[in-house]
Amino acid sequence: MATETGGHHGPAKGIGRWLFTTNHKDIGSMYLWFSLLMFFLGGCMALMIRAELFQPGLQLVEPGFFNQMTTMHGLIMVFGAVMPAFVGLANWMVPMMIGAPDMALPRMNNWSFWILPFAFAMLVSTLFMDGGAPNFGWTFYAPLSTTYAPPSVTYFIFAVHMMGISSIMGAINIIATILNMRAPGMTMMKLPLFCWTWLITAFLLIAVMPVLAGVVTMMLMDIHFGTSFFDAAGGGDPVLFQHVFWFFGHPEVYIMILPAFGIISQIIPTFARKRLFGYASMVYATASIAILSFLVWAHHMFTVGLPLAGELFFMFATMLIAVPTGVKVFNWVATMFRGSMTFETPMLFALAFVVLFTIGGFSGLMLAIAPVDFQYHDTYFVVAHFHYVLVPGAVFAIMAGVYYWLPKWTGHMLNERMGRLHFWLSFIGVNVTFFPMHFIGLAGMPRRIPDYALQFADFNMVATLGAFLFGFSQLVFLWNVIACVRGGRKAEARAWEGAEGLEWEVASPAPYHTFATPPKLPESLR
Repeated sequence: MATETGGHHGPAKGIGRWLFTTNHKDIGSMYLWFSLLMFFLGGCMALMIRAELFQPGLQLVEPGFFNQMTTMHGLIMVFGAVMPAFVGLANWMVPMMIGAPDMALPRMNNWSFWILPFAFAMLVSTLFMDGGAPNFGWTFYAPLSTTYAPPSVTYFIFAVHMMGISSIMGAINIIATILNMRAPGMTMMKLPLFCWTWLITAFLLIAVMPVLAGVVTMMLMDIHFGTSFFDAAGGGDPVLFQHVFWFFGHPEVYIMILPAFGIISQIIPTFARKRLFGYASMVYATASIAILSFLVWAHHMFTVGLPLAGELFFMFATMLIAVPTGVKVFNWVATMFRGSMTFETPMLFALAFVVLFTIGGFSGLMLAIAPVDFQYHDTYFVVAHFHYVLVPGAVFAIMAGVYYWLPKWTGHMLNERMGRLHFWLSFIGVNVTFFPMHFIGLAGMPRRIPDYALQFADFNMVATLGAFLFGFSQLVFLWNVIACVRGGRKAEARAWEGAEGLEWEVASPAPYHTFATPPKLPESLR
């Protein structure tokens, strides 16, 4: 049994606890609540977009405001909801999983969180500025984001810099913690897979966040200092923006999905009551995905006039990335094969992740084929693809992780009936929303437009109904989390039968200070 301590000094009282805390559990909780707030804010923007698209014609909002909504929805969901949620899960779980007393750099941990509310306050405040918020899409292509941008773009650039600083500090902290603070006997190849995926993700963050900082700084120079990095009239090139942006942007996609792979790799063995099939191959597959993610950026750019050799290279490199991803899916299925499976809420979300993420992967393979990408490019087929990867992918994995670890955080079991209701409403809502988009995309409906031709009306109506079902079903999630925090059936230390790992050796709720002395590894991990 691991040594634990909760007695000698607990949390401070009042607001000071949250402002000045260096405790990884408090900071993890703040990240998770912040990301939930951003999830609802970004979700409201998504519902505004879908309400406008319920039928052809302009109904509710001006086209300019519609473009602001599409831009802000993307930025808030990517940088404000998905990434902070994964960082919150890492803050809570990584020290407990490796037997560390806290994160390696606790004060920097506090700072990296508190930058975020100010960054997003600045970003959201652009909605109320002259000329409105950024309206050029979440990928902010130049010259739309430089020559033709509203004045608020400067605040957007500053907010992006602040988010990047926060991400880099968080990544450094995770790397330092995992490499230096593991319990005696926990070698790298005994690390829980959630820790492995986060370690690799942290290296990706450190590699690509400076690239994002570089591209927004070049934008700032073009807007205010007379340079012409992206202006052809001054000898620059708008396509340069796309190359630099996607060199950040494609690894970013994997930053949002690798921790999800880790969560699913913790949950499926628990509810299948089997060890994970092919642990070493999962580690190598994760590393392969991270390395290959730097070699595929221009598959977002097949229509810009790349040389044929470039198109072929990026096409084959993109197809190659499907191999390690397929290894992961195979290993999850092999873990479940002939297991004693039960279907509690975390497992339902994990199974939906495997099935729906695979659908997103197949449409990604279609988009990887350069000649046919000319047909798909900039249509709703692309929207369908990346939402299948990010909503049933990243968001379902986050929800699975929250349901899985909530008893460890709160000391109470969640309401299983409400959890299942949330799952089925979300599962139906996601598919009703995004599956029809494949069809209207293949039929040629362009993305980021507030009005559309009559032949797309029926599928758009279905997608909007699905979006409202999915959006409002998240209130069930909120209710369930708050109810679990406030009370419920007491959770045991090992809340789920079949759960293995150091985090299940300490009491539920986890004491404020987990390990005073390094714990001994349980038999199952030796």
